[in-house]
Amino acid sequence: MDLGLRDKVAIITGGTVGIGLAVAEGLAAEGVNLVLVGRDKTRADDEAARVASAYGIIATAIGADVATAEGCGAVIAGTKKAFGGADILINNAGTGSNETIQDADDAKWQYYWDLHVMAAVRLARGVVPMMKQRGGGSVIHNASICAVQPLWYEPIYNTTKAALMMFSKTLANEVVGDNIRVNTINPGLIRTPDWVKTAKQIAGEDGFEAHLQGVADEAGGMKRFGSPEELANFFVFLCSDKASYSTGSTYFVDGGWLKTV
Repeated sequence: MDLGLRDKVAIITGGTVGIGLAVAEGLAAEGVNLVLVGRDKTRADDEAARVASAYGIIATAIGADVATAEGCGAVIAGTKKAFGGADILINNAGTGSNETIQDADDAKWQYYWDLHVMAAVRLARGVVPMMKQRGGGSVIHNASICAVQPLWYEPIYNTTKAALMMFSKTLANEVVGDNIRVNTINPGLIRTPDWVKTAKQIAGEDGFEAHLQGVADEAGGMKRFGSPEELANFFVFLCSDKASYSTGSTYFVDGGWLKTV
C-alpha cells in the first residue's frame, strides 16, 4: 500500500536502536527522508548511512541527548539545516528506571521527567512551527502501557509516561486547526535490545529466552513479545494520511496485555 509519504521528512528520537530504528526503516521503505537522533553520534552516523543506502532516501544523523534543552535545540537546528523543516516527529527516546519511590532521588526523577516529558515539549515548540509552514504534519509519542497499568518497580517510568500521554492530548487540541495530528502509542512487551540485555543479566545466556517467555506468560494476552517491526507498522500508518481522522488518540499495541477496557 502506498501511504503517500514519499519525500516527507521525519525526526525520530531514539532512532538508532530498537523501536526507533524499526520505525525509521518502516518510514524509509515508504520513501521518507530521516533525521535519526541518538546520544551516540557514531552509531547514528552508521545507521543513517545504512538506512539511506538500503532504501534510497536521504538520512542525516544528529548526536544529541534530548533530555537536555541543548540536545533538543541541536535536533531542531540540525533538521532545519538538513531539510528546512519536518513533516513528522516521533518522540521515541526513553528508558526504564527500575527503582522504587523510596530509592529514587530527586535527580533521577528530574532526569526521566526531562527525557520523557520535557523532550516532547521542547521539540514540539521547535517542530510545530516548521509543520505549520509546510501545511501540516503528524506527531506521535511513544508512551507505554505502564502509563495506565503501572508496574510496581517502575514508578518514575509509570508517572512520566502518564504525563506524556496528557501532554500529547493537550498538544493535539492546541494544533488541531493547523492540520497537525498528534497521537500516542502505548506499546506492551516489545523485544528490544534493552529487554534482552536485562533478561541476560537476570537469567544468563542459557536462560534468558525462558525468562522472556515467563514474562510474556505472566502478562497474558498473546503471551509473547511483539517485534519492533510489528510496532513500527502502526507508527508508519499513523504518520500517513490514511489515518487522517485520528488525532488526540491513544492506541494500545500490546498483544492484549492491558487488563481493562
